[in-house]
Amino acid sequence: MADTEHPVREDVRAFLAMLEAMGGKGVEEVGAVEGRQQMRVMAQMAEAPAPDLAVKKDLTCPGPAGDIPLRFYDAKDTREAGPAVVFFHGGGFVIGDLDVYDSLCAHIAAALDLPLVSVDYRLAPEHPFPAAPDDCEAAARWVATSPEALSREVTGLVLTGDSAGGNLTIVTTNQLCADPAAVPVIVQAPIYPVADDVSQHESTSLFGEGFLLTKAAMAWFTEQYAGDGADPRVTPMLGTCTDTPPTVVCTAGLDPLRDSGRNYAAHLIQQGTEVAYLEFPGIIHGFTTLRKALPSGQADVDAFLAAVKLMLGRAA
Repeated sequence: MADTEHPVREDVRAFLAMLEAMGGKGVEEVGAVEGRQQMRVMAQMAEAPAPDLAVKKDLTCPGPAGDIPLRFYDAKDTREAGPAVVFFHGGGFVIGDLDVYDSLCAHIAAALDLPLVSVDYRLAPEHPFPAAPDDCEAAARWVATSPEALSREVTGLVLTGDSAGGNLTIVTTNQLCADPAAVPVIVQAPIYPVADDVSQHESTSLFGEGFLLTKAAMAWFTEQYAGDGADPRVTPMLGTCTDTPPTVVCTAGLDPLRDSGRNYAAHLIQQGTEVAYLEFPGIIHGFTTLRKALPSGQADVDAFLAAVKLMLGRAA
């Protein structure tokens, strides 16, 4: 584990020490297929159990290259018209799936008391850019139409996701600001997002080794995704969207992506968007799906969701 002057929580220190003792190869060494399996095993080992909900079922929606798998969550069997959450998972655009994020999505649906649709977008390298943002935009537009499959009248969208999914949250929001869907994005809430070029950030230098997400893995994910860094749908801070909705951004204090989230929050504030920014000290990238191994992260997830609820109340 890297030694810095930055405080490390005790549960984080223990988890990182366990990973170091276990050894193992990075995703850039084992490749996409084994990397996906590694992430599933990590979730089974380190993620908290999912709460029971009234509704949890797998669905599909039409996409640009065929049906997109989805998972639908709701704490209630029926509900009045209202917003719906659309969730885009992380994993560097290469790994991650509905199952890895099942517990987090169920928790978000329960905490916000809103229906949630988790999107299983196509992954690189089999499906490089722009497959992921194309699928995410298509799924969000589908949810906005109050499709019969949801049995819900959707009045607005809440877009959220972590890491690569945070990038896809911002990219999809920008697309739906430029070309509106059937209902508007009323709040976006990217979690430790990739929003700009992370390679030169101080946080990448500080935390690029020994804090779970490595600089080598990030470079490999970028290579697999094969997007043009000058494209706003790859690097969303290059885009302009003066109508960005109220936004909640959270970051982890020991995350190579920390400064990307910081920069994005500042960028939105400078253009006049209402922003809540939460930076959780002493914790690592990925904590939202490691809540059994990192129990202190549950309070951070709950603080983030409380900020989303606050923004929803102000947007009502």
